[in-house]
Amino acid sequence: EIKGAKPGPTLLFDAHCDTVGIAPGSTWTRQPFGAEIEDAYLFGRGSADMKGALAAMLYAAAGVDRGKLAGNVIVSASVMEEIFEGGALKTVMDETQPDFVVIGEATGLNLARGGRGRAEIHLETIGRPAHSSSPQLGINAVHLMTKVIAEVEKISLGEHALLGPAILALTDIISEPYPGYSVIPSRCKATYDRRLLPGERPASVLNAITSLPALQEINFTAKIAKSEHQAYTGEILHAEKFFPAWELDENNSFVQTALKGLRASGLDPQLGAYRFCTNAAYSMGIANVPTIGFGPGAEGDAHVVDEKLSLDELEKTARGYRGIIDSVLAG
Repeated sequence: EIKGAKPGPTLLFDAHCDTVGIAPGSTWTRQPFGAEIEDAYLFGRGSADMKGALAAMLYAAAGVDRGKLAGNVIVSASVMEEIFEGGALKTVMDETQPDFVVIGEATGLNLARGGRGRAEIHLETIGRPAHSSSPQLGINAVHLMTKVIAEVEKISLGEHALLGPAILALTDIISEPYPGYSVIPSRCKATYDRRLLPGERPASVLNAITSLPALQEINFTAKIAKSEHQAYTGEILHAEKFFPAWELDENNSFVQTALKGLRASGLDPQLGAYRFCTNAAYSMGIANVPTIGFGPGAEGDAHVVDEKLSLDELEKTARGYRGIIDSVLAG
């Protein structure tokens, strides 16, 4: 935390320090955690998503002139974003009570004023077990699930002018018992990844499925997933996996002040939005604290083999963060 000489708002910069893993058998051409530099790029897991942004935040905050600062700057290295978007940031915000938040996820040096949310939906069909030599005596839960999936795939989803379309993608399906040795499955579970638009809430998302006319005679349930994971500190976080979408008006004073600071830093950002879910799902989507996104790299640079980050963009990002600080907390 950097405290200015004059009173003013608290500006929180957040970058998550957890990363996705290295998939077995993936064809990295460099050591995933070697931080090798070649052709003006830094290679390695977490370079783009998003320890580069974290380094730029720390550099920018460390260089501010406290005497000219009206307010406080806080840099948060949050955890577990890849699992629970915003879960750890909530704890940070409860402690720091920021007035504004900057998320450092990749924007290609543009300014994100919104982002799609995410929900994990669990569907379960309930049948009746029987020996597979006499399947007519049971009710096959997998057959029921195929009917459910067929109808769910027909759901018409909305589209947003800034954030694009909502998405409903089947990501997992498994029957019980598994393996099913000579048993007609009595249960079948399917998981959907639902990308959310502003205003969507758990009840409306689930109702779009449970109210389908063709499914009224099928014994099934639809729920928002709940999960718990342990952080490296041993702390266990619990969360319902519903992370709302968010949007700030382009004329919002924080958006315009941040734009002014970025342009004063020699950058030419365009206004846009995240198509993926970030910690802003909490800061703006739930806590309603004005939030923007600004960071190096593109959305497609995350979670890939040979992940890399442009050193030129890294330097410009640090300048941009400093510009935002100087503009928002001008004394």
